[in-house]
Amino acid sequence: MASSELTRTNVTTGDIVAKLWSLCHVLRDDGITYNEYVTELTYLLFLKMLAETGHEERLPKGYRWAELTRRTGMDQLTYYRQLMLDLGNPAHVKDPTVLAIFADAQTKLRKPTNLKSLTTDIEQLDWFSAREEGLGNLYEGLLEKNAAEKKSGAGQYFTPRPLIDSIVRLMKPQAGEVIQDPAAGTGGFIVAADRYIKDATDDLFKLPKDKAAFQRRNAYTGSELVPDTHRLLLMNLMLHGIECPFESGDSLSPTGEGLGKADLILTNPPFGTKKGGGRPTRADFSITAETSNKQLAFVEHIVRALKPGGRAAVVLPDNVLFEDNTGRRLRTWVMNLCDLHTILRLPTGIFYAQGVKTNVLFLTRSKTDTGNTKAVWVYDLRANMPAFGKTRPLKLEDFAAFEKAFGDDPHGKSKRTDEGEEGRFRCFKRQQIEERNDNLDIAWLRDTEAEAEEGLTEPEDIAAAIIGHLKAALGEIEELSDELEGGEEALTALTKEAAE
Repeated sequence: MASSELTRTNVTTGDIVAKLWSLCHVLRDDGITYNEYVTELTYLLFLKMLAETGHEERLPKGYRWAELTRRTGMDQLTYYRQLMLDLGNPAHVKDPTVLAIFADAQTKLRKPTNLKSLTTDIEQLDWFSAREEGLGNLYEGLLEKNAAEKKSGAGQYFTPRPLIDSIVRLMKPQAGEVIQDPAAGTGGFIVAADRYIKDATDDLFKLPKDKAAFQRRNAYTGSELVPDTHRLLLMNLMLHGIECPFESGDSLSPTGEGLGKADLILTNPPFGTKKGGGRPTRADFSITAETSNKQLAFVEHIVRALKPGGRAAVVLPDNVLFEDNTGRRLRTWVMNLCDLHTILRLPTGIFYAQGVKTNVLFLTRSKTDTGNTKAVWVYDLRANMPAFGKTRPLKLEDFAAFEKAFGDDPHGKSKRTDEGEEGRFRCFKRQQIEERNDNLDIAWLRDTEAEAEEGLTEPEDIAAAIIGHLKAALGEIEELSDELEGGEEALTALTKEAAE
């Protein structure tokens, strides 16, 4: 595509997304909160996009966009409320995606004039341009806009797209591979992997028919726990032509076992502890069966779900790298079963919603169970970096030097150069890590995180940073409480055993 065409396309997409986002002001006037904006719009956009793409046969007659828009006043609002109930009812609908998107759906709209305003404004959008550029890209833009608004809270499940695109380019997903995201969120990793494969196969036209069908219906798998986020995920996948089923459930439960084995896992698991100190309910878990730390448990899932030779890239908080007890046992286990070849220390400020410092771990599942990690390469993209936020968003070029240092081999086997104590990329032998008690929180450059945060100027960024630190502190308190509770339970059991 010529640069002038690319610029025009981006501007048009941005304009349509901005107009869609402006509809949120109508929703706010009806008492709908920031984090409900996109979910409410998704119901209406789903109906309109089926009409625009000529796929309204997926809906029963009488439950379509034209029928909704021709009504007015209380009649329209009453019809809309009943439509949502019926489209989530298996007695009325057979299409599994429609049922899943409208499962337990209900509108928060209370004023008929606001519903009419929304349907009229959506009808008047430039749908010709939207179809030309791809409705999936339009919806992704809406999700990204929502995540950028700190007040929406959407950042808690939205991984920055420049980070996703960088990871996907390094992992090189291939047609025919099973690709999994056990904490799928709105589907960013899956959509990016699918786009990468389609770019390499002329939108799958270079593949035989059976392999193209596999890509659309069986290549991707995963789950998402939060029901409203699951709706956004299904909508996003559908608009990108991905028809693979994605569960609404917890991958740390038997649902995760049912996802099967994967050639490639790309994921950003939720940070924090399971509510109420809950533990994973997986029969196949042994290392993290007794922990409430979700990130540690997700790492065990990833290792167990990879096929021999399979690879993974996972976004994880710092505590996974240094936590003792279960954390240390898990890291030792991972380095035995896998080649944990690369760690990317991410800049601060890109995950303030979670309130933690983050990393990307790159690993390959080996065919044997011992001694597979010979060395770990660490790239420090955190120290001496600018303050990322509203005025300085994360960009794809921020990862260019790391990608060059990583190399072309998705298994981390490209020739690499240790840049020494003054550089960002260094190699640490397995023995060196063992001498650190398998602590992988390795930093050698002067950390200027405090100085970076002092450079924040937008009130939203400053507030997000403060909230992030408070959430991180609260998470540490919860983990300490769980450990103390576990210790008390163990002491009680030992006392009882001794008495008997």
